[in-house]
Amino acid sequence: MATSKVIVTVAPTGGMASKQANPNLPTQPEEIAESVAKSCKEGAAIAALHARRPDDQATCNAEIYRRINGLIRERCDIVINNSTGGGSSGDMLLPRPDGMFESNFEERLKGLDAGAEMATLDGFTAVDVFGDKEILVVTTPSRCEAMAKRFQERGIKPEWEVFNPAHIIQDVTRLIQKGYDKPPYYINMVLGTDRNFQGGMPYSHDLLTAMIRLLPPQSIWCLSAIGPAQLPGTTQALLMGGNVRVGLEDNNYYSRGVLATNEMLVARTVRIAKELNLEIASPAEAREILGLSPRH
Repeated sequence: MATSKVIVTVAPTGGMASKQANPNLPTQPEEIAESVAKSCKEGAAIAALHARRPDDQATCNAEIYRRINGLIRERCDIVINNSTGGGSSGDMLLPRPDGMFESNFEERLKGLDAGAEMATLDGFTAVDVFGDKEILVVTTPSRCEAMAKRFQERGIKPEWEVFNPAHIIQDVTRLIQKGYDKPPYYINMVLGTDRNFQGGMPYSHDLLTAMIRLLPPQSIWCLSAIGPAQLPGTTQALLMGGNVRVGLEDNNYYSRGVLATNEMLVARTVRIAKELNLEIASPAEAREILGLSPRH
């Protein structure tokens, strides 16, 4: 299902990227809000947000999310999408007796308590290899259902985040068929995570095409492509009638050796879309496309 206008999402922070790799990365609430406002001005309609503690480590702390969300609301009308994925450090890590770590499921759920319009729902179990850590991300079928119920109770629209074809045809399709979301279903395909996610897939045109064919009826899809795959992947997605996500969560560089800012990546994506004679959705138009309540 293609949308009439392209929804551009900015993912400004993530739960893994660091200022050491790119000093332009916003990690604290004021920085994130400023970067999101600039990205909105360049054409982003959704902000896919992660939260960080004051020491820049990952968290889903609702109070920090509320601070970020409030500062963004003071500056612009962008659709606010809080992560329930969390990240690979800080409050998200539970040490295990076997030397591995587990992603803190209860902490992940806190991302739903800050008044966001949307939130990411990662309905799968995977292993995140981050530095010398192996982090088990355990979202069993019953946990997927518990999470989907929490979304429904809070009136939050899921952004179904998938990393391979199985994620689409298993829990996402099952939960949609059980009535945990209303159409259109917004499904974000994240490709290029194969180096650090067991179960992640590289970006390729063929794989993207195959995953689109597996989407439930009445789905709207978005592509997030990691690192060097971001530019070719999002351009291909635009050509195929999809929506796109860009930002420093996914990619540090504008070009070889040139560190990016979020607004630079958004501006380039919008420029390419317009060169392809595509129209960019405003935040209000994105809400209408996704079936979200309008903001007054």
